[in-house]
Amino acid sequence: MSTLPVIAAVDGSDDSLVALDWAFEAALVREAPLRMVHVQQYAAWAEPGVPSAGRPQLEDDPVLDAVRRYLAGRGERPETEYLALEGAPSTTLPELGSDAQLLVLGSRGRGGFAGLLLGSNGMAAARDAECPVVVVPKPGRQVHDDMTIEPGPRVVVGLHVDSPDKATLSFAFAEAALRGARLQVVAAYSWPAHLWTAAPSQVVPPPVDQDAVEHETRTLAEGFLAPHRDRHPEVHAESYVAPGDAAGHLVAASRDANLVVVGRHRRRLLAPARMMGSVTQAVLLHAASPVAVVPPAPPEE
Repeated sequence: MSTLPVIAAVDGSDDSLVALDWAFEAALVREAPLRMVHVQQYAAWAEPGVPSAGRPQLEDDPVLDAVRRYLAGRGERPETEYLALEGAPSTTLPELGSDAQLLVLGSRGRGGFAGLLLGSNGMAAARDAECPVVVVPKPGRQVHDDMTIEPGPRVVVGLHVDSPDKATLSFAFAEAALRGARLQVVAAYSWPAHLWTAAPSQVVPPPVDQDAVEHETRTLAEGFLAPHRDRHPEVHAESYVAPGDAAGHLVAASRDANLVVVGRHRRRLLAPARMMGSVTQAVLLHAASPVAVVPPAPPEE
């Protein structure tokens, strides 16, 4: 059975070359092929209504030629292939996820506004692709926080104890194992917990204290982590439990991290379209490290 490739989306921008470097190393550590894909916008004369996947490959692509030169001379390298397609990148890139183990792209490509922190193609891929999508930010993004972070390779994953996702945790543990990194599991809880009375604008103190809430959150987190620890005894996983905004804690933890892993919302009955939660979007916009967005595990029968 052939190994699915790591796909790097390239467009000639500096951001896509940074993402290509990340994808190159990811393919090496996975012993997987590396597929460089450049999606050109439809030509003005192209027939409307033709699916992007059905567009012919372009024989002469200067972007891919530049990528070949960029990778020339590297020593150890994965099996590489180059693919030029014509279509709408925001549609075509997510489609590639059905034939990949990872889809990697930069936080912003050649199009769009210079001030955007995340381009529309990155947002569409992270929301719609069937495989995990890694968005690599521009180097030097700063995170201002007072979190104490130990040096060394580290993968960060967000855990919502009210609705944990097995696929997200499995991916994070596997990634930490591949990198020989420790895993920092961020589990945030809301505090203070305001309870409203029947009288307008009146609140009462919470019926439990903060220590109890934190203890319960930590206990739940450790329970969800137990089966993954059994499968990956080589990974040192530590829980970071704190009050407040989950996105803020994950962004703070992204400083000097190898990767931050977050989940994508599961489809719901009344909202069947694929969505990304506000925490995932905030982490994509502000994290200093690459961010992996993992699609949810299929619902159990």
